[in-house]
Amino acid sequence: MFAKILIANRGEIACRVVRTARRMGIATVAVHSDADAGAAHVALADEAWAIGPAPSRESYLRGERIIAAALASGAEAIHPGYGFLSENAEFAEACAEAGLVFIGPPAPAIRAMGGKSEAKALMVRADVPVVPGYHGEEQSDEALAAQARRVGYPLLIKASAGGGGKGMRVVEEAGQLEAGLAAARREALAAFGDGRLLLERYLTRPRHVEMQVFADSHGQCVYLFERDCSIQRRHQKVVEEAPAPGLPPELRARMGETAAAAARAIGYQGAGTVEFLLDADGRFYFMEMNTRLQVEHPVTEFITGLDLVEWQLRVAAGEKLPLRQEQLAVNGHAIEVRLYAEDPERDFLPATGRLDHLRFPAAGPHVRIDTGVREGDSITVHYDPMIAKLIVWDSDRAAALRRLRAALADTEVAGLATNTGFLAAIAGHPAFAAADLDTGFIARHRDSLLPPSGPPSDTVLGLACVGVLLEREAEAAREAAASADPYSPWALRDGWRLNEDAHDELQLRCGAATVTVPLVYRPGGWDLSLPGGTVAARGRLSPDGRLEAELGAVRRRAGFVRLGDELSVFLDGRGHRLTLVATLPGDAPEHAAGGVVAPMPGTITALLVEAGAKVAKGQPLVVMEAMKMEHTLAAPADGTVAALHFPVGAMVEDGATLVDFQPEED
Repeated sequence: MFAKILIANRGEIACRVVRTARRMGIATVAVHSDADAGAAHVALADEAWAIGPAPSRESYLRGERIIAAALASGAEAIHPGYGFLSENAEFAEACAEAGLVFIGPPAPAIRAMGGKSEAKALMVRADVPVVPGYHGEEQSDEALAAQARRVGYPLLIKASAGGGGKGMRVVEEAGQLEAGLAAARREALAAFGDGRLLLERYLTRPRHVEMQVFADSHGQCVYLFERDCSIQRRHQKVVEEAPAPGLPPELRARMGETAAAAARAIGYQGAGTVEFLLDADGRFYFMEMNTRLQVEHPVTEFITGLDLVEWQLRVAAGEKLPLRQEQLAVNGHAIEVRLYAEDPERDFLPATGRLDHLRFPAAGPHVRIDTGVREGDSITVHYDPMIAKLIVWDSDRAAALRRLRAALADTEVAGLATNTGFLAAIAGHPAFAAADLDTGFIARHRDSLLPPSGPPSDTVLGLACVGVLLEREAEAAREAAASADPYSPWALRDGWRLNEDAHDELQLRCGAATVTVPLVYRPGGWDLSLPGGTVAARGRLSPDGRLEAELGAVRRRAGFVRLGDELSVFLDGRGHRLTLVATLPGDAPEHAAGGVVAPMPGTITALLVEAGAKVAKGQPLVVMEAMKMEHTLAAPADGTVAALHFPVGAMVEDGATLVDFQPEED
């Protein structure tokens, strides 16, 4: 076994590998960009080496720097994690040439599955069923258009290299093909340095079911059962579970044996995932093989009781697989959700900022938290905005789902927008509970998963008011205790007045809505005049932000965090962000008028119009790339593009005016 390994990655997977290696008595070396010098994986490892500036192309994608750090530190092997160089055959070969063990499959196996087109051709030769499509070398728009007519619409454009939803577009009709090809090619080049595309028939209601495979250097290959990853948004997985609900044992065995055969066909070693589309009639089609560990591997670990990272290390060290196929079994049910810094109310725009408050449910035999960040860390524009993975397990799916809802209710993030409420909506949706799953789940249920935003409920407003008033009382008590006269009545903030009731009001803004809540001080509490009526309120606030409040006849428990004038109320798995307004309701800051602004920091990748162009409302104007994804900014109304302020390739800051826009006059 290895004495020391280097982890060529960051975030939660780097932390995960460090913990497993430590349990096995293996020393670890972390690498980090300048932006990650204080990151969790750096603090956790035994030693750490800087490898370059914040952009991944100048640090985590610089294989020669990673290999130099491994050699200088005395590491014997490199674990690539996932993403970055994990599926880079040239990097695997460079490791071998440097005398280092690459903890992953051999370079020829990576290369065989690295291009989706080549992989599908290989699978066809191995009699593995594939989705009808085009996987050829001719990449001109004219050739692809001809193949699209042959394959038929709707179809899916995919980047030949890589995955994660990058370079992927659904095209419903021929008129959308040209724009879809251009966008997919740009995104594929930005993400993988390879603009080759393939076309596939788009199946309308398939499930995404993948098989975990594992092979050693002694000719053994097993499958560790399946994961259902059908709940996706923009072709990126949101929820994963194992085993796949409702999958008959004979179909599971057939898919598993097919996946193992695919791995054997390329001389595979280590951990890998063979991904299939499964239709309602039980027919399955090969999509791709990920020649690495997957983000969703914890659900497989929960149902098998195995540590897949430990298996990776043992196989890479030349050991045999610890178990044979007949020794493997499924135990219970596990579900994973990905907690992202993103704003569902702004079309899931990735969010950046400081994690001012971060609380997870307690980990244990039923709950696992995989994260690479801590309270006080920042989510930046340079890397994927995932905050954590929440994984739950129980004896069956219904019990696991209850665990998931409870875990989300105990998750609190303040300081930036997250998708916690969206995940809670999925976990609470009757169709998800009924396992009515396919890759169109989110689009089909969008209205119920993402209801229109509106003013906060009376319950949320009441909890926010009680939290603010209790904090005021606590602050007054602290100031009084520190003063020369701690018992002075002037130090009280209970609203006492001689011969009359004390009145006050709080103004709270949530989104565009500002609500004024008049209140009257009462002994031990307040009367709050909420939009739905007046309620008697009282409560207690613990030092760790746990709020217990009585609003009329109802008692509610919630999380409460105040950061300056920004308030967060965490109730029933949802976080509600409000602002305590010290000015008049009409004094909200004005947004820049007459322009299209950058919603976050990023890079301009395409200008789709010229200055002077007349455009229609919703017409795409500018494409920018941030956090490894493209974002298209559209015209806010019918009008004229007056000016474009940044060229292609320019870095822009959040809020920068990209386009001067003159709306048409009514």
